[in-house]
Amino acid sequence: QVQLAESGGGLVQAGGSLRLSCAASGRTFSSNAMGWFRQAPGKEREFVASITDNGRSVLYTDSVKGRFTISRDNAKNTVYLQTNTLKPEDTAVYYCAARVAGGLAVRTNDYEYWGQGTQVTVSS
Repeated sequence: QVQLAESGGGLVQAGGSLRLSCAASGRTFSSNAMGWFRQAPGKEREFVASITDNGRSVLYTDSVKGRFTISRDNAKNTVYLQTNTLKPEDTAVYYCAARVAGGLAVRTNDYEYWGQGTQVTVSS
């Protein structure tokens, strides 16, 4: 069983930055691939970024490439999402997710564990 808790969301002006964190409980964190997803009001949850269990490979959705960075610290059981040059269209609830397998994945169904989410609001 893996429990996830996101933090770091908030209200920021366009062009600003936020660092989201996701703390994981459980002994298997270092073998879990991790992902970040987001869901805006009235829209489906969408993939943002993924990182392999060892942190050597990452994947981003096109709209955040060059602006967001996913990373992890297995010693701290934590995964991060550094968000820079934020835009109003980045406004959403951001969710951290963990999958039993160690490889990258972009579908919500590929992840077995989810956090409660953290709100990111970008004002214009």
